[in-house]
Amino acid sequence: MTRLSVEMLAADAPEPITSAGHAQLGIAVLAGIAVIVLLITKFKLHAFLSLTIGSLALGAFAGAPLDKVITSFSAGLGSTVAGVGVLIALGAILGKMLADSGGADQIVDTILAKASGRSMPWAMVLIASVIGLPLFFEVGVVLLIPVVLMVAKRGNYSLMRIGIPALAGLSVMHGLVPPHPGPLVAIDAVGANLGVTLALGVLVAIPTVIIAGPLFSKYAARWVDVPAPERMIPQRPSEDLEKRPGFGPTLATILLPVVLMLAKALVDIIVDDPENTVQRVFDVIGSPLIALLAAVLAGIFTLGVPAGFSRERISSLVEKGLAPIAGILLIVGAGGGFKQTLIDTGVGRMILEISEDWSIPALLLAWLIAVAIRLATGSATVATVSAAGLVAPLAADMSTTHAALLVLAIGAGSLFFSHVNDAGFWLVKEYFGLNVGQTIKTWSIMETIISVVAGALVLLLSLIL
Repeated sequence: MTRLSVEMLAADAPEPITSAGHAQLGIAVLAGIAVIVLLITKFKLHAFLSLTIGSLALGAFAGAPLDKVITSFSAGLGSTVAGVGVLIALGAILGKMLADSGGADQIVDTILAKASGRSMPWAMVLIASVIGLPLFFEVGVVLLIPVVLMVAKRGNYSLMRIGIPALAGLSVMHGLVPPHPGPLVAIDAVGANLGVTLALGVLVAIPTVIIAGPLFSKYAARWVDVPAPERMIPQRPSEDLEKRPGFGPTLATILLPVVLMLAKALVDIIVDDPENTVQRVFDVIGSPLIALLAAVLAGIFTLGVPAGFSRERISSLVEKGLAPIAGILLIVGAGGGFKQTLIDTGVGRMILEISEDWSIPALLLAWLIAVAIRLATGSATVATVSAAGLVAPLAADMSTTHAALLVLAIGAGSLFFSHVNDAGFWLVKEYFGLNVGQTIKTWSIMETIISVVAGALVLLLSLIL
């Protein structure tokens, strides 16, 4: 590269806010994260506001001019929402369509009709994994809990034997597999390839969900033996519908974006020629935006029309699907702003130098940072976006495969030991009618198993690939 081109690149690159020493930057990071943790846990402030204030505090403690901190935060927020905002919106629409049309219930009932006895926990983990692909975790819980409670009650199964596999399937999808918000933000932050991350995410997810789901549920059922609470069995979405979509079209709609994105990754590996017509076609149809848009459009005809929805009902459904994600989009955007503030204050360089001095593998460092933030804030999404911002510079010299594994290491760490500061903890506690101790013995330990197993598999893959 010529001297002139290097100077041009330097001119185009964002100017660092400050070059403060490691000690001051270290204090600034701890102070910024402490402000976020305190605001979320002690003052119960919304994560969006907490991340915004924490970013400003980080810049102030780092000795950066406040106007440049604001510029960094705004730029990070804008670029993050631009990168993943539309994808989150499309995923929310597809999930709402799947739930309201009765498509999700159709998949559940079809698989349960084929399962019985010892195969039931495996059926539940399969259902949750499939349903969990396009649905946010909280939506998946609300959708599947009625099924878990009814199956446990009618089949006289242990509630934990059926419930833990369902929760494991949803949680693993939420933490490791795009197009969920956490993995999407991490992919955007570290510049990873979405198709490769998706493929490796599924590879890691399968053994992880088996160990944390059906296998762990045997022990969870012994530790906590509680009946299904009658009062918590709500109405299922499809009970008000006269008809609902078929199993095949519903499954095809759910898997369509996954297949398109994986096909793009496969063609990129096999052809490896950006000018090749076939690769260019798959680069378009396999892009996350087109893949999810195709699934939403297909869903109108495979889910909405068979359910008897009018055009007005489908339009209303899309609008209702978008409403609940406002908070998620703002949290994700503020996380991106926090990430950019970390980078521009020089924290990214500091992390890079520390990892070299301490000889800590980048993947392990990413997992540990995500674990620490998850334990402190209780939010897997906040842990993911914050950890991704801290370790993003480590991905600069990584291969495509290892950058994808870095994303998965962050996702695995973000699921570690859910406890009383996590909304998911209380959601599970109330729906299953557990006390705090019972929830820790089951849900919290299950989340820890997912985090540790997935993290170990990611490190193992890094040695092989």
